[in-house]
Amino acid sequence: MNIKERMANVQLFTDHDPNYPEEAAELARARQRGKALCFEINRLHPDDTEGRLALMKQLFGSMGENVWMEPPIRMAYGSNTTVGNNVYINFNLTVVDDYKVTIGNNVMFGPNVTIAVTNHPLHPDVRREGGMFALPVVIEDGVWIGSGAIIVPGVTIGKGSVIGAGSVVTKNIPENVIAVGNPCKVLREITENDRVYYYKDMRVDQVQW
Repeated sequence: MNIKERMANVQLFTDHDPNYPEEAAELARARQRGKALCFEINRLHPDDTEGRLALMKQLFGSMGENVWMEPPIRMAYGSNTTVGNNVYINFNLTVVDDYKVTIGNNVMFGPNVTIAVTNHPLHPDVRREGGMFALPVVIEDGVWIGSGAIIVPGVTIGKGSVIGAGSVVTKNIPENVIAVGNPCKVLREITENDRVYYYKDMRVDQVQW
């Protein structure tokens, strides 16, 4: 299997495999392109929203409508990440996207969120050989990721769920729950009562934004 086939089959791989020099060179170019686009986004003047949007469309594998991002951002490739519609990305998003990251519609990220699809063997002798493996991350529609959360390889976060600030998400999270902690665990379901109270005893008014 070549490098990409090993990635897709969750086998150990190295992105500089000497057995596949052309593919390794292609991956190196793709990583460099992603880093360069992140650099250009991060150095833009805050008023240049059109320039930022144009660069974001180049960075991501695909991007929907009404996506807002607050720089800085750091990505391994960018091209392996797809972003849906109506997504808000706050400061300092880091995405290690050697493999697929899927971000759905109406997703919100707090500051300093990290998403990683890549991992390494646990035994030091195996790790020393330089291999790694990758598992896709999926963030479904309507999810809110709190500040400082870390999402590790292979995780899916279900529709409408909220991940508490500082959580380390090591396992799949079901739909429509609040999950918090390290490791992240389900605290409770999101219920109809949350339509009435947006925080503790604070009631939702009927203002239409």
